Amino acid sequence: MDPIRNPYAPGAGQRPPELAGRDSELEQFAVTLARVAGRKPERSLVLSGLRGVGKTVLLNALRSLAVQRAWGTGKLEGRPDRSLRIPIAQAVHVAVRDLGHRHRDPERVDAVAGVVKAFALRTAMTDRRGHRWQPPTDVAAAKGRADSGDLELDLVELFSDAAELAADLSVGVAIFIDEMQDVAADELSALCAACHEVSQQSSPLVIVGAGLPHLPTALSASKSYAERLFHYRLVDRLPRAQADRALLIPASTEHVGYDAAALDELYRLTDGYPYFVQAYSKVTWDAAPDSPISLPDVLEAAPLAEAELAVGFFGARFDRATPAERDYMRAIADLGARTHDGPVNTAEVASSLGRKPSSLSPARDGLIKKGLVFAEERGVVRFTVPHFGKFLRTQRDDSTSWPG
Repeated sequence: MDPIRNPYAPGAGQRPPELAGRDSELEQFAVTLARVAGRKPERSLVLSGLRGVGKTVLLNALRSLAVQRAWGTGKLEGRPDRSLRIPIAQAVHVAVRDLGHRHRDPERVDAVAGVVKAFALRTAMTDRRGHRWQPPTDVAAAKGRADSGDLELDLVELFSDAAELAADLSVGVAIFIDEMQDVAADELSALCAACHEVSQQSSPLVIVGAGLPHLPTALSASKSYAERLFHYRLVDRLPRAQADRALLIPASTEHVGYDAAALDELYRLTDGYPYFVQAYSKVTWDAAPDSPISLPDVLEAAPLAEAELAVGFFGARFDRATPAERDYMRAIADLGARTHDGPVNTAEVASSLGRKPSSLSPARDGLIKKGLVFAEERGVVRFTVPHFGKFLRTQRDDSTSWPG
């Protein structure tokens, strides 16, 4: 069929044509926005899940919901090698700028922008490297507000002032943080404490974070009350009905249908993971001669989709690892065959490699920092990417790069 008309959209954070299976999260967040704008107590939100389940897509959809309600919004991404201060300042500045277009008191808007500038200028010189963004240059930095150098105190003052500016318009501020698990532990603690303080003041501000499955554990470790500070939502694979919806609704806009057997096979191949649903259906569309898309079309396209995933989705990650880290991952993959790629005991990984557990700590820690594995609890590890173990098990040569 015509590839130009292909409705599917596999991509990092790219919204699919039909955002299936996320209605409850969108409905809950709409309630949160209404309650917070009305100064009613409500918790912020944390999304967690494996890579490829659509966390970033959902995060962006939630932000769009806030924008539709005229909230001030900003977004940032956690980085393990970068301080949170400038990205937070950037995000709040975007929110303040959005609110300022509608605010009737320009001087008040400039005053809050001055607080943003003061907050940003407290960034250590070593943490400014790699940042091209500069604080607002057309306003003077506030003095004695969000400039103490204590991140927790400065965040409270920054968030409070931005939220009160939004309150003048009967709306709020929403800050969206992707890859939240990569925020340094001390900064994550300060963020939780600031969020807690602002919520106690009933200021109209919410934090929406997204990250890997161990994010709730990291938040709880940073502050004991974090488990009561956020709504936690697990973003998981789509159930069959929703996976079919993600396929059928976009196809119907092009007057294309699917045979039941084709839908069965696509669900078996993708296991309901949203990224895989988009990847396989895009290739299947291009391979199908006409409508309805049939089982032979899916079978013909599957190897092409798998080859594309092996190079891009899986291979790009594998190539980032050192030889020792690749050995570690192969061991996890082999052991994971018994647990359907669930958690694997690190002692068993060491045993399978004929090594002492302590000698494998650098490889494990390196993989965690690169976002390839995570530890749900002490003594176990698991891949962050669905089906990574399955793909690794198909590679039985000794090459040091991903076979493309």
